[in-house]
Amino acid sequence: MTLDQPKQKFLGTNGLVILIALLSAFVPLSTDLYLPALPGMSAYFGVSADRINLTLTVFFIFYALGTLIWGPLSDHYGRKPILVSGLGLYVLASVFCAYMWSIEGLILCRIFQAIGGSAAGAVATAIVKDVYTGKRRMSVLAIVQSMVLISPAVAPVLGAILLKVMSWRGVFWTLTGIGAAALAGSLLFEESMTERTSGMLLQSMGRLGWGVRNRGFAILLVLFSLGSISGLAYIASSTYIYQDGFHLTGQIYSYYFALNALGMIAGPMIYLRLAQRFHAETIILACFVTIAASGLLVSFLGNLQPWVFALCILPASTAGSCLRPPAANMMLEQQKGDSGAVSSLMGCTGLLMGSLGMQLVSFPWGNMIMAL
Repeated sequence: MTLDQPKQKFLGTNGLVILIALLSAFVPLSTDLYLPALPGMSAYFGVSADRINLTLTVFFIFYALGTLIWGPLSDHYGRKPILVSGLGLYVLASVFCAYMWSIEGLILCRIFQAIGGSAAGAVATAIVKDVYTGKRRMSVLAIVQSMVLISPAVAPVLGAILLKVMSWRGVFWTLTGIGAAALAGSLLFEESMTERTSGMLLQSMGRLGWGVRNRGFAILLVLFSLGSISGLAYIASSTYIYQDGFHLTGQIYSYYFALNALGMIAGPMIYLRLAQRFHAETIILACFVTIAASGLLVSFLGNLQPWVFALCILPASTAGSCLRPPAANMMLEQQKGDSGAVSSLMGCTGLLMGSLGMQLVSFPWGNMIMAL
């Protein structure tokens, strides 16, 4: 921690890192946990795959838009009030999701769930910039990213296990519990901001424009958000590729998904090792080349066997997560103040790009692997 930051009396140093990781993990937890249930939910509601995928797409869209609101609000009012308010809404919306009887109602509740959860995503990165600097910030970003990426590995497996003993509604009760745990941690969290933005609330919201007008930040924002198109397209299509295309069970699918996620978990740790010998720009370039090569392998070999598809896409997942810590740090360094607004723009742009990828892959392609 920096010298001028208050210590976390209740959470402690390690507890703060765990809380930041949990807050950052709200997107994968809120989507990947119920990926194995999507085909069953489609049959339950009697709707097509693209209709049930709207529960994913609207979540990402409104999560992204929500970050644009919560981030500047946290610069104005502080991190803790925003966290408590947003997570309270998330928990309430998750309860309603568990009770929904129509696909329209579920989509509506997912919208409110996304808006509430977006407070966590918007504030998590801002807290990192509030509290840490220099190499310590880079290390925390890598640790947090690795912990965050454990959730895609664990969530589908846990979701498949839950579906053996309960219906898809139980998955949303699990999300309710996760949200309640994050809310409890946020209540114990002590405010990390030492200086809040002044002026009217609309002026705080207007600071989003200052970030966009920062040319260096804007270029990096678009560049590093492009990977979300294919990344989230894989998340949306994976359950159909493995279960419908390769005719695997939900349990076996979850293992293949977990294998891919293990590469994502290793990515930030690989970056820390590489950073001892190479510049961040060199590592980022190598990661983009790896992603492109992985895409070619998926195109030519992905249809052969499920294990071949998993191995072909693994390099892209690993490289994509490897560049996340330096990418986040480079963008944060471009903007000296307004951490909440900057974090909001980073989260929003990536998720909007991802939502585009999810919708593109949901079209009636003849071959979903080639579309991916």
